[in-house]
Amino acid sequence: MINIKTKNDYLVALESVAMTDIVLNMFIFFFISFSLLYTFNPVRMSKIDVRLPKASSAISLEGSKREIILSITKKGEFFIDDDRIVNKELKKELQIRLKDNPSLAILLKVDSASKFDSVVKALDVINELNIDKVSVAAVKRQ
Repeated sequence: MINIKTKNDYLVALESVAMTDIVLNMFIFFFISFSLLYTFNPVRMSKIDVRLPKASSAISLEGSKREIILSITKKGEFFIDDDRIVNKELKKELQIRLKDNPSLAILLKVDSASKFDSVVKALDVINELNIDKVSVAAVKRQ
């Protein structure tokens, strides 16, 4: 009896390698696409992690162009709008922003777990600059 070997085994092996290559390329494509979408998401980029305290008398304020948002994070970092400010430069940065329009109001967004020392420092700078319109942000208690 004569054994004749067929090449079907090799075709199956080549087809599975091609399919694995296609699936791997698709995985890499989707992984890179979704990571780029997540990284450059404008909502994520401008988000500052501030957990506001709850208050029963909180009212809704519409955001306007006539206010500066001063955020203080849990770690005591200062942000004016979405720009991180070094603690020593807070007064200088506020003066620069108020120079064009001195009637601007300040919305103070303070993390509920932040140290009170950071809040006092911000209020001290606001008082030194004679800013009369100051609002403190809070979440309405349910």
